[in-house]
Amino acid sequence: MNHAASLPFPGHALFVTRIGVCGLAWTAAAICAVQLPEASWGETRERMLLGLSKRHALQPQRGPAAYGAVTSISAVPGFAVQAMAGVQCLLAGVNAQIEPGWAQPSAEAVAAGVLGDMRQDRGQGAVGVLPDLQEIALDEFAVPAFHSRVYAFTRALAPGRTSTYGEVAAALGEAGAARAVGQALGANPFAPIVPCHRVLAAGRAPGGFSGGQGALTKLRMLEIEGGAWGGTQSLFAD
Repeated sequence: MNHAASLPFPGHALFVTRIGVCGLAWTAAAICAVQLPEASWGETRERMLLGLSKRHALQPQRGPAAYGAVTSISAVPGFAVQAMAGVQCLLAGVNAQIEPGWAQPSAEAVAAGVLGDMRQDRGQGAVGVLPDLQEIALDEFAVPAFHSRVYAFTRALAPGRTSTYGEVAAALGEAGAARAVGQALGANPFAPIVPCHRVLAAGRAPGGFSGGQGALTKLRMLEIEGGAWGGTQSLFAD
């Protein structure tokens, strides 16, 4: 698909995934926010834009949080299409044939401007291998430095692998900062590109999750990736 260089920036769109309608916002050359499904499409959009407004308030030199709604794939810049397609591929899971109906949005969704399946724009990876999305550029404006370090480490956790808040803290040289890691991931504005669902509480308990239906969404995402919160192999396993 050809995406013109003159497309408007910044912007945002809603798009279908296997777990529901997600949101994504972009600046001139990077993704600045992703939102997992809320109870309604309107709430998904509202929560994402509210988070962006709060970040703009922390950096007023960026100007107002004006992210125009885009309701046609042809009007989305190519890098944002690639990002949405990557999220769709990831959330389709290792058994992408399960629940195939999600890829065809309802007439109501189409009328509301929800974008459909973009996976063909990304191309097919190896069968059964989920994308890690590390190639997607993120605009982390107004993200605290410690949070950014946590996000960078978390992005290295491959689909189906898990860590814990304490393990992440130790790996960052911040032993004893497990709670701070949890707070950083709870404020993550880029899920699932920053896969905070792969970081668990002590003892491999699910822990908290701020997106969607909370811990239930976290567990479903792990299951879709072929992992299980009680028995997924840790990155730090011997």
